[in-house]
Amino acid sequence: MKEKQALDSFAAISQETRLRIIRLLVVAGAEGLAAGAIAEQLGGAASPRISFHLSQLENAGLIESRRNGRSIIYSVIFSTLSDLVAFLMHDCCQGHCKYCDRAIALFAKCEGRPSD
Repeated sequence: MKEKQALDSFAAISQETRLRIIRLLVVAGAEGLAAGAIAEQLGGAASPRISFHLSQLENAGLIESRRNGRSIIYSVIFSTLSDLVAFLMHDCCQGHCKYCDRAIALFAKCEGRPSD
């Protein structure tokens, strides 16, 4: 991940509602959540407000949307989150930390689905 993309990602999640949305979507996993369900879980926030925040997160490349009937389902892009963590941890212990390297490698494999 390049510094510019990391900055865009951090800027997107540095707002309370957007951070809460990311955390909800991480819990939801690959299945994702409909925009209405996200609004509901955020205490019934207004649709235009939620749409604005979802758009910001999508523009930053942190989430993606897909249509399912009349609903739009949003999912976190786990590979982008993994890249963001790797960006932060890249030089841990001067780039020679076997524990961080292992954790980053495992996190990079996450697809938001339970392991078998």
